[in-house]
Amino acid sequence: MSRIKLFLPLIIFLVLVAIFFGVQRRVQTGDYSSTALPSALLNKPLPEFSLPTLQGESLSRADLPQQWLLVNVWATWCPTCHYEHPFLVELAERGVPILGVDYKDRRDPALKWLAEKGDPYFATLFDEQGTLGLDLGVTGAPETYLVDAEGIVRFRYQGALDQEVWDEQFAPMLSSLEEASP
Repeated sequence: MSRIKLFLPLIIFLVLVAIFFGVQRRVQTGDYSSTALPSALLNKPLPEFSLPTLQGESLSRADLPQQWLLVNVWATWCPTCHYEHPFLVELAERGVPILGVDYKDRRDPALKWLAEKGDPYFATLFDEQGTLGLDLGVTGAPETYLVDAEGIVRFRYQGALDQEVWDEQFAPMLSSLEEASP
């Protein structure tokens, strides 16, 4: 029995190494993605909200256009949002409607950010306390939701949008939404 106690730390270490390499293999083969967490909102209505915009006007869910749109959760404190932002500007230039949600941030740095880097949003909600983020199930920024013309959340992506993600994840979803609409 005492010999087993001597080897117990080694056995625990080997088990942990096996778990680590098992998860690493799943990540490399695409079987596991830390950003592929399920959304409780999938195929459900976008939560009701009434929040100020960065400019101070009030905006609610009822004010949103009756068309598909992206809801992009971002913040100036988010390093990945800095990487993602130029692509969002490009999408807006292509005519993609994007509602911004400035998440748990400060108004002045956010306004400065948009003035300096470009503003891809048709409106930017100022979610200072994170209430809409909580209702959306945000786990961190950036996150982007695809909402159909009826206000139903069809897809959530965690992480930075870029052309590859757009082509692989969003474009097929948009094609199916456009085919389904009359």
